[in-house]
Amino acid sequence: MTRTARELLETTTGELAPDPGSNPLVPLIARGEADRAVLATLALEQRRVIPADRRAFLHLAERADPESAAYFTALAEGETLAAEHLKTFTAACGVDETRADAYEPLPGCQSYPAYVAWLALNANPSDVVLALTANFSAWGGYCATIAKALRTHYGFTDESCAFFDFFAEPSPGLDEAATKAVQTALDEGRLNENRAHQYARLLQTHEVMFWSTLGQHG
Repeated sequence: MTRTARELLETTTGELAPDPGSNPLVPLIARGEADRAVLATLALEQRRVIPADRRAFLHLAERADPESAAYFTALAEGETLAAEHLKTFTAACGVDETRADAYEPLPGCQSYPAYVAWLALNANPSDVVLALTANFSAWGGYCATIAKALRTHYGFTDESCAFFDFFAEPSPGLDEAATKAVQTALDEGRLNENRAHQYARLLQTHEVMFWSTLGQHG
């Protein structure tokens, strides 16, 4: 029986959910046991990730069919909003512009946006919609955990947690755009599920690398 886009998105997200033990840092933050220095490093790395992903999403939108383009455009707009929230979190971590400008990014953290850029240049945009949607589920869960921990254990204000709240909150509009894009690709025979799963697995690997690197250098 032919699966619908919604069924495919749900099963792919479930199949590719990361191993709970693959990210040792977020549980440390959740318990308030991570050093505050790691929070500053997280902010500094995200200062590079967010604008890079935004440009990659815009490039994917330029290459994509109308339905997928709407999804990637929405992602890019979200990155613009996230960048503003990130400024507040960065300041709350005690990072000023001088320190931020002098910061040397960690290769293990920047491999994720580098791979997203590779996808923007080389992958079928419809396949990327499926891969990113599966990956974002894990990222949203991490952000929800961090947002709660920042308030509970580290004394951050709601305003300072807005970056993580933004990604943790469900986005029905984005889910709808992803479903429409995947359904159109299925109907038109443009979706390569095997390739999309490969992309999603690599995204998850780079995600794990991001958090592992932070834990080692925070």
